Amino acid sequence: MTGPEQPRRSGLRDPQRAVRGLGAGTLALEALVLLLAIQPIRVVGGDLSGGAIAAVVALAVAAILIAGMMRRPWAWHAGTVLQGFLLLSGLLHWSLFALGVIFALVWAYAVHVRRVILG
Repeated sequence: MTGPEQPRRSGLRDPQRAVRGLGAGTLALEALVLLLAIQPIRVVGGDLSGGAIAAVVALAVAAILIAGMMRRPWAWHAGTVLQGFLLLSGLLHWSLFALGVIFALVWAYAVHVRRVILG
């Protein structure tokens, strides 16, 4: 039988909501890790300047704000841009670049899951 293909079902009651939760949870976890990483970076890594601390706090606040806006269609793009800014903050301290790589990979996986579930 040839007919119109039915969309693949994910088995989730509300796939949109599940994907929004994944994105929001990822960004909230990123914000928490960024804020908790400030002191260990200062102690172990050495010279974390005031500008670097301000950048980390600003990135964490932006992550929380974007996590709260995951219902908006542009929020996924904003989350991707946030990952780019975190990678760029690696210019302030090498450990921020390491965190940027880790969270960029986590975010890429979340975007992949979103694409698989929503099509």
